[in-house]
Amino acid sequence: MTLAATADSAARTFALVGHPNVGKSVLFHRLTGTYVNVSNYPGTTVEVARAAPRFDRDASLLDTPGVLALPSRSDDERATMRALLHEDMRTLIQVGDAKNLRRTLNLTALLAELGVPMVMALNMTDEASARGVSVDTAALAEALGVPVVATVATGGEGIAPLTDALAGAATPAPLLRYDAETETAIEHIASLIAAHAPHPRLAARGLAILLLGHDSEVARWVDEHGGAHAAAIHDTLKAVATTGKEPLAARLARERGRAAEALARTVSSQAAGKERTLSLLVGQLAVHPVWGWPMLFGVLFVVYLFVGDFGAGTLVGLLEEDFFGGVLNPAFTDFVQRHITVPWLADLLVGEYGLWTMGMTYALALILPIVTTFFLAFGVLEDSGYFSRLSVIANRSFAAIGLNGRAVLPMVLGLGCVTMATLTTRILHTPRERLITTFLMALAIPCSAQLGVVLGLLGGLSLGALTIWGVSIACVLLFTGWLAGKLVKGRRIPLVTELPPMRLPVLGNVLKKTGGRLKWYLIEVIPLFLIGTFLMFMLDRLGVLPWIIKAGEPLVTGWLGLPPEASAAFVMGFLRRDFGATGLFALSHELNMVQAVVGMVTITLFVPCIASVMMIVKEQGLRTAALMLAMIMPTAFLIGGILNHILRLFF
Repeated sequence: MTLAATADSAARTFALVGHPNVGKSVLFHRLTGTYVNVSNYPGTTVEVARAAPRFDRDASLLDTPGVLALPSRSDDERATMRALLHEDMRTLIQVGDAKNLRRTLNLTALLAELGVPMVMALNMTDEASARGVSVDTAALAEALGVPVVATVATGGEGIAPLTDALAGAATPAPLLRYDAETETAIEHIASLIAAHAPHPRLAARGLAILLLGHDSEVARWVDEHGGAHAAAIHDTLKAVATTGKEPLAARLARERGRAAEALARTVSSQAAGKERTLSLLVGQLAVHPVWGWPMLFGVLFVVYLFVGDFGAGTLVGLLEEDFFGGVLNPAFTDFVQRHITVPWLADLLVGEYGLWTMGMTYALALILPIVTTFFLAFGVLEDSGYFSRLSVIANRSFAAIGLNGRAVLPMVLGLGCVTMATLTTRILHTPRERLITTFLMALAIPCSAQLGVVLGLLGGLSLGALTIWGVSIACVLLFTGWLAGKLVKGRRIPLVTELPPMRLPVLGNVLKKTGGRLKWYLIEVIPLFLIGTFLMFMLDRLGVLPWIIKAGEPLVTGWLGLPPEASAAFVMGFLRRDFGATGLFALSHELNMVQAVVGMVTITLFVPCIASVMMIVKEQGLRTAALMLAMIMPTAFLIGGILNHILRLFF
């Protein structure tokens, strides 16, 4: 076997590349059978997912994070660039948006310079047709010199032709030649890379264009592979980048945009009167500066009815009162007391802090129906494309805290799980944005389980109680963010985000995501509930819990105005905030409206769960995580006490 043949057989990596929310993760699932968290908003894939594709089990298929543009600027774009630089790439599969061919081809213009064989999957052709957009894929394939396959990833259409087309992958024809001055700069840098950084995985010309666009990942690659000549490459780069009246990076981007626009007009057409579909009108309404807010409040009210009324009222009543309280718990308690003669062991199972009577009952009878309805509502909203529009609505408000509306996406994800949402802060562009957003999520964003309990307790009291809680948390979020925006050095980055189309949620996607999240809940949360219950049992047996309750009385009963037993809920909260919230839920028959609101506001602002703390340590470092916790705990009790005294003036 020749050396060339050996190298070809080793290059068995395929990569999905494209803009955010063009269907890469859905396509990844279709091609591999491996499920990636698929949502109809940008920022879902923040790390490179890898699996063996069905069409070649000896190869690897990468699902790279969505890129708004190259050269890379944000962490997700840098992750994609790292994959392109360091993977032994056999074929790129660019996943394009048939509705927005110009934007797709803008990225193609740069990918074409990298010298990697490519196939284009022109996705969402069904939505393009609904808007009257038609693309001549044969003409586009001829212009690019690569196979172009029309696909509808959500419905599985075009997957087989795409798989077949991979055998014909080819290096794309360049979409454009830049002006003479720019071409001279590109050729000069490319020659230096070819001479002093031999055998790059990507074409030297493509690397030169990325360097001239100030791509930090390519600059780092030059430092690693350029040896003693890296400094000379950077010096030359600075010299050519400053020539001309306009910055070279801007000139490159503008000319790529013009070439993409010209080709898009040649191979696509728009039917008259078809561009304003119902989904487009709803999407425009959702981001309208006036009508977007009533729509938001209407959505929140429907979620409140479904989760707070139906989930926490009807379903919890059936499970906790009728089934567990009336049938299962009495039968299990009777069984334990008759067959287990060791008093402390029986008490461990079915006592006040019993593994069954508290741990499993809390987890299954109180929390499970609430989080199930919340996960369903969350899945419908994310699959519809509504969440990404929140970034536009929130952009003006977030400007007051030194962020842009893009930061709302991790925060919305935090309503599902703050731990994973902390990871998705990588979609933000600067360390400053990531730090502020992580702190705000740790302080004031309740996870799904905790939010479900809040909706259950306060929604069961009144819509007013729930509104006071929501306004209080929002005020804390905005004020703390404003303060952090003033104290943390740096500048606000303007909002540039992708708005996916509004669409009817796909029932299969919603159910699959709900099932996956419930599996996570059952596997991760129930053991933590049992561990927390056991700790409560041990603290009670050793006399520590009564001491904590007594020691906490001045703070809990005096400052917060809660019953003494509420101290135990805050002890539970050290393990998980939702466990502490459930402890307050169990005391709901003893709490008036003011106490319920104060308790839930305080526990919402309390320390994040252990998993979230570990993720903050991973992303921000131990020192930053410790400082966050040192600020969060006093803030929670300070806000709770102030709210208690204010509410008692009116209620």
